[in-house]
Amino acid sequence: MDFEKKAPPLPVVVMGVSGCGKSSVGEHLAARNGVPFLEGDQLHPAQNVEKMAQGIPLTDDDRLPWLDRIGEEIRTAQKVSQGLVISCSALKRSYRDRLSQAADGHLAFVFLEGSRDLLLSRMQARQGHFMPATLLDSQLQALEPPIGEANVVTVAIDNALDDIVALACKGLSGMAVKGGDYHAG
Repeated sequence: MDFEKKAPPLPVVVMGVSGCGKSSVGEHLAARNGVPFLEGDQLHPAQNVEKMAQGIPLTDDDRLPWLDRIGEEIRTAQKVSQGLVISCSALKRSYRDRLSQAADGHLAFVFLEGSRDLLLSRMQARQGHFMPATLLDSQLQALEPPIGEANVVTVAIDNALDDIVALACKGLSGMAVKGGDYHAG
């Protein structure tokens, strides 16, 4: 008998500035598709977390070891043919390129996009998060929106969480580079 071998789901990075909902969307996206979710913030070196907690923006040099750790997690998931959804700001194209290289090009991004006012209100409403709302403007300045980049689904965050996840799934399932199916619900 000849069975069709199904490829593992394409790893997905849920990206955007702080306050856009990366963790919530990532958790729901992973749950709907039966793959693990990894909170990218947990992979930051302690000095990065301390720096952000003090209201000091991270530099490229601060972010590179963190991006490399995220890349390692993506490679590990790929080695065991397991899908993965991971949250990561991935603010610059060079960061996204670095992650894509770690994944040998087999990676998708969901870019969560919203207005400064909406992002700020979400950040101000959060409790217990190390990232202060005062760093929002530095993140927006660093952001290079992934306009025209391959393997990126952009979703507006002014929708309900379930709608954001459904839109992300729809976009992912329609990508030319598919490693698996993403289900909207």
